[in-house]
Amino acid sequence: MVIKNVSLETVCGITSKLPQNAHMEFAFAGKSNVGKSSLINGLMNRKSLARTSAQPGKTQTINFYNINDQMYFVDLPGYGYARVSEQEKAKWGKMIEDYLHQSKQLKAVFLLIDIRHEPSGNDKLMYDWILHQGFEPIIIATKLDKISRGQVPKHLKMIREGLGVVKNTVIIPYSAQTKQGREEIYELLDSYLEPEEN
Repeated sequence: MVIKNVSLETVCGITSKLPQNAHMEFAFAGKSNVGKSSLINGLMNRKSLARTSAQPGKTQTINFYNINDQMYFVDLPGYGYARVSEQEKAKWGKMIEDYLHQSKQLKAVFLLIDIRHEPSGNDKLMYDWILHQGFEPIIIATKLDKISRGQVPKHLKMIREGLGVVKNTVIIPYSAQTKQGREEIYELLDSYLEPEEN
């Protein structure tokens, strides 16, 4: 996959109507500060189109990035951020649920999990919830550069068991620093695009 042009095309808040896009969509979910914006920027080959922040919980909208006029990356609000009211969290949850239900173009959901830690209760809830919506999440194990190479298999097993993943779930370790894992994600995205191009 070669990224030629990208643009932030649509930003949906709690009251916005979701766009009816013509191209396939790939959604990215994960708790606040798991490295979601860094992953999306890395995949788009842009330094800061997706806003990264030292303040977790910054993404409070659903952001649609048009990639090559071929597909969309959909950045979903981060979950599990404590300083947001329960009411606010419920609104974001409803917004994500509406999107997962209503999008006719959504092909896959990537769920980001910090490779260093056991999945949290929120991670497990989100995983089960995405399954419940009819998608088998592709797991991106972020912050790969923060652990030694020898620890990787043990930590991937911890994620598998912590989430209770379904058989044959794809887990891709990823580092925003080294971009390790990016090619595997590109190959996966290409596999969705190829049938469309034939």
